[in-house]
Amino acid sequence: MLTNPLLILIGLTVLVSAYAWSNAKLMDDWILDPYRMDGRPGQWYRFLTSGFLHADWGHLLFNMITLYSFGGIVLNSFVEYLGLTSGITAFLVLYLGGIVLSDLPTCFRHRHDPGYRSLGASGGVASVLFAGILFQPIGKVYMMFIPIGIPGFIWGVLYLLYSYYMGRQRRDNINHDAHFYGALFGVVVTLALIPGVGTSFVQHIQDYKLFN
Repeated sequence: MLTNPLLILIGLTVLVSAYAWSNAKLMDDWILDPYRMDGRPGQWYRFLTSGFLHADWGHLLFNMITLYSFGGIVLNSFVEYLGLTSGITAFLVLYLGGIVLSDLPTCFRHRHDPGYRSLGASGGVASVLFAGILFQPIGKVYMMFIPIGIPGFIWGVLYLLYSYYMGRQRRDNINHDAHFYGALFGVVVTLALIPGVGTSFVQHIQDYKLFN
């Protein structure tokens, strides 16, 4: 299984996140800060760097475990369909692009809010997760500490509905918009690069029997 690029991303994210917890300046310099970024091109690097920061070990481990669980499927599928170099490039575009693009709506919404900050790789992780669901729509998705798996295509719909609803409610400190738009980015990029996966996705769902 081809995992080296995936392991490099995970290792780099763990190292940067852990280092930033003891380096307040790095955290401040790299975190997503829409107020400071508004109209200032020199601050736009935060779209990417904030994806390598996490609030604590729980936040970091949840994202990295999810990325590892689905990243291998997606990376190997891209390499199978596109070839080694193009496949790795596509995977990096999917993950890093998901981190950046998923934060655009958040940055626009909070551009006049000097107290708002955001961090985490959730947008990129959601992109990879939903690409994995496209490749294996009836594969089971398990939530942490819950032993019952849900078919990916059903879980994906529930996830999108929940993320959209919670993003409108704004009742907690989680950036649900990044989850929602990251997931959509993952679907769009995967279908654009490998259009045939859409047909395969539909066929798997048509053949699926809930109680089999």
